[in-house]
Amino acid sequence: MSTKQKNNEEEVELGSIFVIIGKGFKNFFNFIGNVFKSVFHFIISILIFLRANIIKIGIAAVIGAGIGLFLEIRTNDTFGSDLLVSPNFKSARQLYNNINYYNDLVKQKRTLELATTFKLDTLTAKSLKKFTIEPIATENDIINSYNDFILEVDTTTVKSYNYDDFKSSFSEYDYKVHKITVIAEKNDIFKSLDEVIISSVVQNSYFNRIKELTNENLNRTDSLLRVNLTQIDSLRKVYMQVMIEEAKKESNGTSIDLGGEKRTTKELELFKTNKDINDDIEEIVEDKSEKYEVINIISNFQPIGYEIKGVTKNYSFLLAFLGAGLIILFLLLKKLNNYLNNYKN
Repeated sequence: MSTKQKNNEEEVELGSIFVIIGKGFKNFFNFIGNVFKSVFHFIISILIFLRANIIKIGIAAVIGAGIGLFLEIRTNDTFGSDLLVSPNFKSARQLYNNINYYNDLVKQKRTLELATTFKLDTLTAKSLKKFTIEPIATENDIINSYNDFILEVDTTTVKSYNYDDFKSSFSEYDYKVHKITVIAEKNDIFKSLDEVIISSVVQNSYFNRIKELTNENLNRTDSLLRVNLTQIDSLRKVYMQVMIEEAKKESNGTSIDLGGEKRTTKELELFKTNKDINDDIEEIVEDKSEKYEVINIISNFQPIGYEIKGVTKNYSFLLAFLGAGLIILFLLLKKLNNYLNNYKN
């Protein structure tokens, strides 16, 4: 009797669990359904709003496009050209300051100063419309800089300054390559600009002094390494000659070579030292090629600039979009005002 009662109780408990699970699934699917209903209702409300006001929105867009077309006709074509550079000796900040200064002259319409700076006639200087500079941002630059940082500092500093901290402190000036863009109304004035832009930094006495000292150190290190390499090669030749002589003596009779392992170790050490010196010379040559100038020019301005086009530069499209957006905002605010008035009543 008690066993049957216990079985009935277990069946009741299982039934209750299934009921709870069933309610849970039901509530979950009801929630999903309500979400879809809300999204559908939102989309339908937008479509109803657009259908009711399509004429007003269309008129606003047409008016905006007409104004944009008028401005487009009155506005001269613009052309751009890019200069890619790689600054050395932390000269990027000075380069950025100079480019921003040139752009300020354009904004303030200081045509005479622009003409004097770039050795242009007034009409050509007036055609300059914008100067910009930005880094060519790559993750490799950050990784390489972090590796150099690790090699320069002690282990304790590295432990307290991880890669994420280093990356967050990495500024636009720290990237290796930077792009300077000039925009003008004439397409053939860019060729003479790069020399002035570069010389404005290169002629700085501070950067010149650092360049000279750096190159002197690199040349001295290069010469020393090459002397060491010559000495290693001479030592290897002498050592090989000694080994040949010893081999000849051993061939004349039987002998037990107790120093064979030691000679092999010395030979391997000479090969390793030779390889290490060659690797160091290769790095020095690379450093000399990169740091020979204060600023390395990777790509000059194109003599003939490219025409600046695109949807985002088209006044007709921009003002049509702006006109439609403003009328939609006005209608929504009007609808909200009516809702608030009805809600108050």
